[in-house]
Amino acid sequence: MNAPVTALASSTSRRQGAPRARRAVIALLGLATVALTLASVAIGYAPFDVPAACADLVAGRTTLPALVLWELRIPRALLGGLVGFSLGLTGAAMQGYLRNPLADPGILGISSAAALGAVIVFYGGLAASLSLALPLGGIAGAGVAALLLNALAARGSSTLGLILAGIGLSSLAGALTALALNLSPNPYAALEIVFWLMGSLSDRSLDHVLLCLPLMIVGWGLMLSTGPALDALTLGEDTAASLGIGLVSVRLRLVTGAALAVGSGVAVSGAIGFVGLAVPHLMRPLVGARPGASLLPSGLAGAVLVLAADIGVRLLATRPELKLGVVTALVGAPFLIVLLLQNRGRRA
Repeated sequence: MNAPVTALASSTSRRQGAPRARRAVIALLGLATVALTLASVAIGYAPFDVPAACADLVAGRTTLPALVLWELRIPRALLGGLVGFSLGLTGAAMQGYLRNPLADPGILGISSAAALGAVIVFYGGLAASLSLALPLGGIAGAGVAALLLNALAARGSSTLGLILAGIGLSSLAGALTALALNLSPNPYAALEIVFWLMGSLSDRSLDHVLLCLPLMIVGWGLMLSTGPALDALTLGEDTAASLGIGLVSVRLRLVTGAALAVGSGVAVSGAIGFVGLAVPHLMRPLVGARPGASLLPSGLAGAVLVLAADIGVRLLATRPELKLGVVTALVGAPFLIVLLLQNRGRRA
């Protein structure tokens, strides 16, 4: 009689402890995000008196430190957190929905389509005449991809069909991007496109923040709303449907949310890889295997990772500045290989 009672007590204790551990992880990641955002504002290439700049900004004095703080430092720090949160959240949502630990935000082709939209703006010369033409082109490319994928999702396309469509869309967008680079009449324009595709947060303004923030918030809300459905999908699509989960609705919310969050992120920062792929693997041992429980922690961890990487880029002595996407790939790829080697033989 004692063994079943002990097992039941142990199971109940684990269920009660999991939410507490998740709340603790979220609180720590939230504090780390705030701390790194403040550090990102304070850190740069030249000595910078942040308190004096803040005082000038509050007093309405248009001094050089106040302008640097408002026009450069604050937008860069905010975009680091926003883009990182979008990548981390989308990676966790895609891995949970597809039940594939190798899924990432680019698996549906939305990132590639957003990059193609920005490249078309570059190629057409609109980027030189309108300051926000580049991110607007990226958002337009992501929007077209989302419409195509939503058309498939609305028709009840299977998960495999959605993945194949995303792979095809990504390949097509990549080929058209390479074609634009190949046919570019100006080698300097082609070089500028390549640099943008590497991903960076430098020289961004509050206009970029205001452009992507509303789209990201809507995208986050749509993906977070699928948490219970993602938990049910771990039992299989047939079982989830028998529990009352609307599979078409889940697909539509995930595709639209990923398009809004990741598409607008790529539009303002370029391509930043491996964040959405690696971050969910870090969070699962801390918050449990339920996909829904890992969504918010993965978003916060993504913000922490991108902010830390962007601070590291500025602390390095290399000039010109290394591109953020290059740094995340250099760090993320070996880390992911080590993680997979450590977990081989165990269920991802």
